[in-house]
Amino acid sequence: MTSNVKNIVIVGGGTAGWITAGTLAASLKKKVSSGYSITLIESARVPIVGVGEGTWPTMRNTLKNMGIKETDFIRQCHVSFKQGAKFCKWVTGKDDDFYYHPLILPQGHNQIDLTPHWLASNSQQSFAQSVCPQEAICELGLAPKHITTAEYLAQANYAYHLDAGSFSEFLKNHCKSQLDVKHIVDDVCQINSLDNGDIASVTTKENGLISGDLFIDCTGFNALLLGKHFKVPFISCEDSLFANQAIAVQVPYKQEDSPIQSHTLSTAQSAGWIWDIGLSTRRGVGSVYSNNHISEDQAHQELLNYLKPTVAEPEKLTFRSIPIKAGHRQRFWEKNCVAIGLSAGFLEPLEASAILLIEISAQMIADQLPTNRFAMDILAKRYNETFTYRWQRIIDFLKLHYTLTKRTDSQFWLDHQNTDTVSERLQEQLELWKYQFPCDNDFEQSLEIFPAASYQYVLYGMGFKTEPNPLGMSAQSIEMAQQHFQKNLMQSNALTSSLTSNRELLNKIQRYGLQTV
Repeated sequence: MTSNVKNIVIVGGGTAGWITAGTLAASLKKKVSSGYSITLIESARVPIVGVGEGTWPTMRNTLKNMGIKETDFIRQCHVSFKQGAKFCKWVTGKDDDFYYHPLILPQGHNQIDLTPHWLASNSQQSFAQSVCPQEAICELGLAPKHITTAEYLAQANYAYHLDAGSFSEFLKNHCKSQLDVKHIVDDVCQINSLDNGDIASVTTKENGLISGDLFIDCTGFNALLLGKHFKVPFISCEDSLFANQAIAVQVPYKQEDSPIQSHTLSTAQSAGWIWDIGLSTRRGVGSVYSNNHISEDQAHQELLNYLKPTVAEPEKLTFRSIPIKAGHRQRFWEKNCVAIGLSAGFLEPLEASAILLIEISAQMIADQLPTNRFAMDILAKRYNETFTYRWQRIIDFLKLHYTLTKRTDSQFWLDHQNTDTVSERLQEQLELWKYQFPCDNDFEQSLEIFPAASYQYVLYGMGFKTEPNPLGMSAQSIEMAQQHFQKNLMQSNALTSSLTSNRELLNKIQRYGLQTV
């Protein structure tokens, strides 16, 4: 007789633990009648790392599926709207060097690839500005919707910037009060195994034995279950992504009504980059760098220099150093234990992939939750294959930002251009894209984390060149492309003239709230 999976135990809280708990609890509540339990154990002595303050648009569905009101989330988690990322000084390092990775797909992406037409036109407009309205919206600091737009709906696709600590607390309260997640504040001091090697239970200091059928490791860098207990190896990718340190700081606005940028700002430095995220109440700023290329003092000084134009006496702010161990576990699901969040791995927060990985990991478990132990082994194999692929593709995509640079002003940028540090797959893709434009067929999975459009925004934002098709372009495709370019111009003008600023919309949400769906 194969034992059924009824009791799920999540070890660790924070963003990973509570997103996982909420996703699983909401899914089970809709699918089954009773007989299951979800227990989350977290230590009062372990501080929340806060894996990041930027999300992907997927967070809208994640929250909606949990039954969370967007108005409550925005009000309680110091949220602002994010419509993409702006990369400054990544190509030449000059003051006028920037490009966008927006959250809107190019116009007519299901009908036509506008890339060859944009290149052929020798347009003075950037690729992103030519094919979608979001660069124009972001440059003006505008919101992605109106106060009359219902919760989670949009005029322009959006994600969020949020306060990670407040977010974890908000999710915890919702999971406990609305989704029947059992919460235990205690320290796990022992992991107990069955004869087959599965985890039978964990022993806690105050609450004794807590048994489960499926254990989820959300213990952060500690990786208490998957790493320390099962000893699943960690695969480093520091030979490809060199950043191994971060310095983070919370920055106050000059005034209460200071503008809030509509995107994540990423500004390249001598041996890394600085993130700048505008929340409703403050900015989250930090430096990501390689200590093999510059010292912590040098990185700290670069961060101070970045802050000085907008912050009086930035040296008086509180700075926090965070080590980055870039890489992931060899496997993510071992026996009856699966790791989510930092216990599964971590990469620099260049494209806000950390919270996304938590979301899609929790969702895949919820969608394919094994009914019994026999089914678990099959699903674990599929899960490991899927997420090994996903982590590898994220590493490639992050590397793309570095390997396309034309900067030669420091060894950091020169080292990133060394093809020995680029995966064979990415090298093949780049070689192919010299002659053929990126398309979805270049990727193996139907649910790619970064679709072809994302590669296009980065490639052509950074000045990559693809040779025109020697057979030319049909008159029909040229006419269709012109129609879409014109449509984009009209849409950009309509949105930029009708949308209010990020700050104004957030103030209205605080006062009136959004319409419920």
